[in-house]
Amino acid sequence: MAKVGIVLVSHSPKIAAGLQELIGQVITDIPVETAGGTEDNGIGTSIDKIMAAMKKADEGAGVLVFYDLGSAKMNAEMAVEMMETEQIIVMETPLVESAYVAAVESNMGKSLEEVQKTVEKDF
Repeated sequence: MAKVGIVLVSHSPKIAAGLQELIGQVITDIPVETAGGTEDNGIGTSIDKIMAAMKKADEGAGVLVFYDLGSAKMNAEMAVEMMETEQIIVMETPLVESAYVAAVESNMGKSLEEVQKTVEKDF
């Protein structure tokens, strides 16, 4: 059964990787992908990295995207527009806590809409 994927967008590759590691300590059965930093792993974000992470995280149940700062949100939204799908949602909730809750909810087999509503309700 396909589960909702998670994409972690951060200006720092280390923050994205650290959060992926934290989630992976408890949840291992869902796709959690990172898009941290620029193409050369500097501080910033990359639309290409975000799109690649979205594609990799999408197993057919949809993808929720979490970000750290405003320009990461802007690039995530542009990436979603370029992907031309309604199955990818950019969340406007705290990066660490809400991504973790989303991973738990996805692991329980909930739908994209159910995971989104739980995260938005909690944060």
